[in-house]
Amino acid sequence: MKIHSMIVAAGLALASGAAFAFQCPADMKAIDAALSKAKLSDAQAAEVKKYRAEGEALHKAGKHQESVDTLAKARKLLKN
Repeated sequence: MKIHSMIVAAGLALASGAAFAFQCPADMKAIDAALSKAKLSDAQAAEVKKYRAEGEALHKAGKHQESVDTLAKARKLLKN
């Protein structure tokens, strides 16, 4: 029973990582679309672009949770 629980936990951990992997490109696409319409200062736009680029780099490196977190910072700036 203990081994079964460990296998299930490992499977869930892998599945959640895969879910984040698919979320990253959607977040990047949403940021790109919103950035073209947003009314931001040059400094704010630069910060959004910085977070967007960092998020893409993290995604490509397989660090999907970090990518999602970084892209969330860009999306938050776009909503202000």
